[in-house]
Parts: sequence; structure tokens; C-alpha cells
Amino acid sequence: MSKRIAVVISEDPFVTARPVEALRIALGLCSGDHETTVILLGRAPSLLMENTDEIVDVDILEKYLPSFKHLSIPFIVEPGTAMDAWSDDFSVTTQTADEIRHFVRSADSSLIF
Repeated sequence: MSKRIAVVISEDPFVTARPVEALRIALGLCSGDHETTVILLGRAPSLLMENTDEIVDVDILEKYLPSFKHLSIPFIVEPGTAMDAWSDDFSVTTQTADEIRHFVRSADSSLIF
């Protein structure tokens, strides 16, 4: 039976490698029979933007991003989040803070980074 998994990333990818590691984990969870959704908060949406040179572990990030595009893994961001044209290749939707809270509560499992 497939589970709904929410991976919430709110740490700053310009300060720590944890957001890139969280994406790697999320991708691994997608290899099973799970419905995995990645929620990007704070500065974490920068992971899906073109200018990623200053992100910690950018070389690892660049290896995994094509798989997120190919598999159309859903991402959720908050309203008003600045995204660039390069981000359009990803499956990104906008939800309010209340909708995000409800989504995380309704998931079978949540990983918070």
C-alpha cells in the first residue's frame, strides 16, 4: 500500500548541506510505491532556481535535479515565493501556510529538515 510522504525543507541551502541531502532522501523515497511531495519554505526554493552556485553541495544538487524534472515530483512553495523561468521545468504549486499545514498533517509520514 502506497504512503503519502511529505518532505519539508526549510533550512537555508546557502548555509548548510542539509537541504540538498533532504532532496536526495526525497528522491530515494520516490523509488518505492510512495507518493512523495517536497515542500520548500524560507530560502529552500532556491534549490530549484538557475543560479545555484553559492548553494552548499551544489555539485550533488546538480546530479539529482534532472531526476526531479523527469519524474515530475511535486514541489509546494508558499505564495509570493520568487521563482525564475528555469523553475518552470519542475512541478511546482503554490499553497498557503494553512494548506501546507493541512497537507503535512494528512500525510502518512513527514520528514522535516
